[in-house]
Amino acid sequence: MEKVLVIEDDRHIAEILRMALATQHFTPIVAGDGGTGLSEARRLLPSLILLDLMLPIMDGWEVCRRLRADEKTRRIPIIMVTAKGEEEDRVAGLNAGADDYVVKPFSTRELVARIRALFRRMTSQGSSVMRIGDLEIDPDRHLVCIAGQPVHLTVTEFSILQRLAGEPERVFTRDQLLTFLWGEDCYVQEHSLDVHIHAIRKKIEADPANPSYVQTVRGIGYRLRALISRP
Repeated sequence: MEKVLVIEDDRHIAEILRMALATQHFTPIVAGDGGTGLSEARRLLPSLILLDLMLPIMDGWEVCRRLRADEKTRRIPIIMVTAKGEEEDRVAGLNAGADDYVVKPFSTRELVARIRALFRRMTSQGSSVMRIGDLEIDPDRHLVCIAGQPVHLTVTEFSILQRLAGEPERVFTRDQLLTFLWGEDCYVQEHSLDVHIHAIRKKIEADPANPSYVQTVRGIGYRLRALISRP
């Protein structure tokens, strides 16, 4: 069974999450503060992390940043589960490296649907290496390189880039990308997609403000340009 690390200091919420995960045949492990959670993540290398933000010892933003900076843990999917629901909080969480962001109070059914959507993305990425211009996407190794230099994307960022690269020049609407990522059962704000796109551009574009690869089609969505590699 997939191990899910729950980093949550509220015992009542932690128990709700533990029971919901166990019922869905996951193996939940609970840590009650950020420092313990970080240590457990490094020790257990769970399949996924549910991360509160307002934690004792070390807050969730710092836990997320440290996990993403560590070669051993940077590819573990992270869903932030928090009472901080303002738009700037969502943006900060996704910018810190979270794959998804769920606001309390939440539906355990929707949370489980989001977890399963993340796992689907991880297991349905195909195996063919894609090369577009100086961009190389290797699903088997979950690796993206620009001009031969590796860049590190979260599971969600990787899935978005791979979907766009699968059909270069096709314009994907926001709704199409949101459905591809999360399915029909989850409500996700469109702005969350924009934040992930912004993060991808920061990692692969020479000039994120004037992107060569991931381009916005105003009023519709996004496309990936089919570029020719430099000699």
